[in-house]
Amino acid sequence: MKARTILLTLALCLVGAAAGFAQNPNMGTWKLNEAKSRIAPGFTRNTTVVYSASGDSVKVTTDGTDKDSKPIHTEWTGKFDGKDYPVTGDPNADTRSYTKVDDRTLTLANKKAGTVTTSGRIAVSADGKSRTVVVSGIGASGKKVTSKAVYDKQ
Repeated sequence: MKARTILLTLALCLVGAAAGFAQNPNMGTWKLNEAKSRIAPGFTRNTTVVYSASGDSVKVTTDGTDKDSKPIHTEWTGKFDGKDYPVTGDPNADTRSYTKVDDRTLTLANKKAGTVTTSGRIAVSADGKSRTVVVSGIGASGKKVTSKAVYDKQ
């Protein structure tokens, strides 16, 4: 009887965790909509972004091109709790943090050696079919530059 209770409790916990990730509108695969985007010169152009469950965390994988149009692949695994977690593949950042603002909005900060290099806001549309990422940072000219990327859910 005790084993059955433990298994039932474990199963309910797993279902609850899965439901929590399923309710996150960022989860899934997103493709860049070039026509609606305005990527600033010198910014990375992420053409595909994938949010997936990784245990009790989220894994974010991006593929695209860097400022020199060379292929770039980044990976980040963490929680949307505002804490810095390591990011791999990004020459401009060694950590990234995401903070949940509300059910459809996140903020992000990329840091290199503890200094913020870019920061931004991610908003998923009410229908869940698109997301807009607005990121600001210092461009090649040394001035603040803002880039807007719009993604369609796949």
